[in-house]
Amino acid sequence: MHTTNQIDVVVMAAGKGTRMKSKLPKVLHPLAGKPLLGHVLDTAQALHARQAVVITGHGAIGVEAFCSDYTRSTSELGLKMVRQEPQLGTGHAVQQAVPVLEDDGIVVVLSGDVPLTQPSTLQHLITACAGNRLALLTLTMPDPSGYGRIERDGETVKAIVEHKDASPAQRAIQEIYSGIMAVPAKLLKTWLARLDNQNAQNEYYLTDIVKFAVADGVSVVAHQITDAVQVAGVNSPVQLAELERAYQSRRAYALMENGVRLADPARLDVRGHLQCGQDVSIDVNCIFEGHVVLGDGVRIGANCVIANTVIEAGAVIHPFTHIDGEKLGVSIGSGTLIGPFARLRPGTMLGENVHIGNFVEIKNSTLADGAKANHLAYLGDATVGERVNYGAGSITANYDGANKHRTVMEADVHIGSNCVLVAPVTIGAGGTVGGGSTITKDTPAGALSVSRGRQVSVPNWNRPAKQSTSKG
Repeated sequence: MHTTNQIDVVVMAAGKGTRMKSKLPKVLHPLAGKPLLGHVLDTAQALHARQAVVITGHGAIGVEAFCSDYTRSTSELGLKMVRQEPQLGTGHAVQQAVPVLEDDGIVVVLSGDVPLTQPSTLQHLITACAGNRLALLTLTMPDPSGYGRIERDGETVKAIVEHKDASPAQRAIQEIYSGIMAVPAKLLKTWLARLDNQNAQNEYYLTDIVKFAVADGVSVVAHQITDAVQVAGVNSPVQLAELERAYQSRRAYALMENGVRLADPARLDVRGHLQCGQDVSIDVNCIFEGHVVLGDGVRIGANCVIANTVIEAGAVIHPFTHIDGEKLGVSIGSGTLIGPFARLRPGTMLGENVHIGNFVEIKNSTLADGAKANHLAYLGDATVGERVNYGAGSITANYDGANKHRTVMEADVHIGSNCVLVAPVTIGAGGTVGGGSTITKDTPAGALSVSRGRQVSVPNWNRPAKQSTSKG
């Protein structure tokens, strides 16, 4: 960037979004797992903006609550909120931000429902502004219906004409204004003060500042791009879905360019940050949320949902596995095999070469190297030693109705099928628990522990028979 001016980002987020047909404010609808407004604020942060000013209106309470949460999650972006009530147009919206804008800044105007503008594009726009010009981000579209048209005199922009105010000749212009501009704050303030609503919509158009700039002899320039996705807005569920696919397609191709093998790039959803090592393969219909790291050679089977998880090299996640680390995270060691149909919950930490099989659920538990729970089991609040074999149908009874308690299985323990380990309890190293046992006390190392009713067999026993009924 060739300017020393501070950057202040103004985000217009006051619109009702009627076509979304939703009670949720439009800018809070999620794209790739994050509200549209969150993407825009991330862009402001990437620009190292001095501040972002969010203009709220419809659904202001919800939008402002999200902004407050965003502020708590990052200390890098100063965030202020102003309200536009009533909503009288884009120019009126930006007027509400004037009291919190410093004269020394360059103001970058963004929309809260245009989430995928790249920081590099905005940096070019800021450079074009140079602290003394009005710079507009434009795009040539085959069908420019609904957009403001760019009127030029050679390389100089003379005006932006809104679609509803445009003549047939002006509507034939294919270069459109994206809604994004960079403008010196001091000039912007003077132009905003001169706006009127003498137009077809009876609104105060921000685009009218172009004619004021021309009248004042200030150069108006355009930075033209060809990537329509960067300036695409969301006005309906259809447009939101289209933009979601465009976003996911770009993520998928970026992963493949870095060597990731995707069975079908059209069937991948990344709703957060996905970091992949070499020779990673991902089958169809997988969803990654939060922060996920896949080490070298990791294989992810079809229809898996993985969130906030680190998976080390060579691990295999079989189909239909659900892993969600939430705030505690999940860690899976190298060479470990998971699933199919397994569920790993927050606080699960698995060592190397661990086997977790079908219909096994693990929560807040640590399994050391070589431990196995291959079938139909539950491990909650457990510490499991090396090479433990945990039988099918067994559970740790970790909750007494008021408090959670921990179960410890030391190295080389063998737990038979259909056992209940009532916490707090420790199974000593090398110990064996016989199938069907309910263990309520600590067991010594190397011992066989069995706790179940004595088997009784009654010879020649006759089952009860139904009594016949006759109708007279």
